Amino acid sequence: MNQTDGGGRKVVLVTGASSGIGAAIATRLAAEGHQVVAGARRTDRLRELAEGSAKAAVRSGGGLHPVRLDVTDRTDFAAFARAARDRFGRVDALVNNAGVMPLSRLDSLLLDEWDRMIDVNVRGLLHGIAAALPIFTAQGSGHFVTIASIGAHQVVPTSAVYSGTKYAAWAITEGLRQESDPAVRVTTVSPGVVTSELAESITEPGAAEAMRSYRAHAIKPEAVADAVSYALAQPAEVDVNEIVVRPARQR
Repeated sequence: MNQTDGGGRKVVLVTGASSGIGAAIATRLAAEGHQVVAGARRTDRLRELAEGSAKAAVRSGGGLHPVRLDVTDRTDFAAFARAARDRFGRVDALVNNAGVMPLSRLDSLLLDEWDRMIDVNVRGLLHGIAAALPIFTAQGSGHFVTIASIGAHQVVPTSAVYSGTKYAAWAITEGLRQESDPAVRVTTVSPGVVTSELAESITEPGAAEAMRSYRAHAIKPEAVADAVSYALAQPAEVDVNEIVVRPARQR
C-alpha cells in the first residue's frame, strides 16, 4: 500500500485508542478511508471498537486494526510502529494520544500516581517519537500529532503534576517541530473538558469532587477527532501547528 502525506488516505497509528478521545480519533479516521493501527493495553476494547467501526471503514476503503500496546515500554512501542510499517509499507502519521489524569494536591503525596503520569504522558510520548521518527525520516514524510491538554496552558489546584506533564508534552512537541525536516509535520491538539474516562482515575476525594463540578460542561471526544482529521487532511505544504478545542462555556 502506498499512501501519501498531506491529503489522501494514510496509514495512521493511534495510541490510547481503547476509549475516549483515542477511540473517537481511530473510528473517525478509519471511516474516512485511512488504515488505522489502534494501540492500547485493553485489547478487548480495541476489538469491540474495530467490530463497531467495520462497516463504515469498509465502505470508505479504510480499516481499524487493533494491536496491544504499552506506551511506557519503549521496546513495545518500537515493535508497534515497525509492524505497521512492515504490514502497510509505510507509516504516515502517529497520533500520540495515550494519557492519564489522576489529579491530586501535592501535599497528598500520591507518588505512585505522579510516576504513572510521568511514565504515560511524558515517556510514552518520547517512546512514540523515538519509534516513528526514523521511519518518517527514511521515507521523507510523516506527521506527528500530540494530544496535550488545556492543562498545558493553565494550572489549577490539584493539577500541578498533570499540568506539568502536559506542558512537557507541549514543549517536547514544539521542539520536535522546530528540529524536524519540513517534510515532517507536527501538530499539538490541546483539548479542554471532554467526556472521557480520565476523571475516573482520580482517587483523592477532594480532587474528584472538584472535577465533577469542573466537568459540568464538556464536549464529546468527536470534537477532538474533528481537529485531528482537519490537521491530517491539509496538503503537505501546510502544517497546522497547534489547535485548542474546548467547550464554549469553558473560559
